[in-house]
Amino acid sequence: MENVHPTLAERCRGVRLLVLDVDGVLTEGGVVYGTGGLEVKRFHVRDGSGLKAWRRAGRRSAFLTGRSSPVVDLRAVELGVDFVFQGVSDKLPAYRRLLEDAALPPSAVCYVGDDLPDLPPMRDCGLAAAVGDGCREARAAAHYVTRASGGGGAAREVIELILRCQGEWVV
Repeated sequence: MENVHPTLAERCRGVRLLVLDVDGVLTEGGVVYGTGGLEVKRFHVRDGSGLKAWRRAGRRSAFLTGRSSPVVDLRAVELGVDFVFQGVSDKLPAYRRLLEDAALPPSAVCYVGDDLPDLPPMRDCGLAAAVGDGCREARAAAHYVTRASGGGGAAREVIELILRCQGEWVV
């Protein structure tokens, strides 16, 4: 009989693609504008080192965000993120296109979100994670809620959890 309610560890073991919202997950969620409309984002270095460990383990990653910013492309290149979808108002069609591009089933995906636009992909993936300061609905939809807040190492926490469950976390 198929396991109808997989454990957190079972969900983690099948993950091959990590999909991250940006604002509120990789950043604290604030938007800072500089002179000339320049948008500034602050990323946590441990999230970056976690994404590098994820890549070293042979896993793929994606950014799926509602906003568009050149700094997101820069960060993605810096960290070796495989897929970047920006300016996405309806995340589910973009998420499904991402699954098609990656040739993976939803069960092989961990989606990390923080707000209402993240709910459709969170409800369709194998492992849904919400940041600790995410909205109530995102936390309720999640299989795992981080102790860390968005922009405060939450992505690293999820990466470490998954890689430990897969026996791939290397210290």
